Amino acid sequence: MSRLNFIGLSALALLGLALLPGRAVSQQKLLKDQLVGSWTLMSATQMTKDGVKSDRWGPNPKGRAIFEADGRYTFMIFRSDVPKFASDNMNQVTAEESKAAVQGMTANYGTWSIDEATKTLTTNIEASSSPNLTGGTQKRIITSLSADELKYTNPASQIGTVDDVVWKRTK
Repeated sequence: MSRLNFIGLSALALLGLALLPGRAVSQQKLLKDQLVGSWTLMSATQMTKDGVKSDRWGPNPKGRAIFEADGRYTFMIFRSDVPKFASDNMNQVTAEESKAAVQGMTANYGTWSIDEATKTLTTNIEASSSPNLTGGTQKRIITSLSADELKYTNPASQIGTVDDVVWKRTK
């Protein structure tokens, strides 16, 4: 092999090596891209300012979060232990039954975005089962995100707790 060919091949190899890190970085998906899809609630624990842990959603909570690629989302969580209404007629539900149902669920929808640098998920709430949230925003810090699992912290929940929530990707 001539000296000129050797220098040319060496330069080409060095150029290829120099481009590898850029390629590896470009192949990593953004958090936004990884979050798109449907998620099923696995657990949600709350911590009060006094350090007391609780589970507002009770044993075996049910929930779904859907993040669409176009920036739209829907979100809902339900307690699994809310008693059924005595009547099938919604106009005959008692005040106690209504209170248990309302306190045992949350649902909202709107738009979402991700701040990649701070790993912050922001939801802009267009409508909510809690009227006080409608028109507002919520922020959650993503602590872990894999192909199958999403973990985040809500540092300022509506009831004044810090919430740690785990979701599993819906297959």
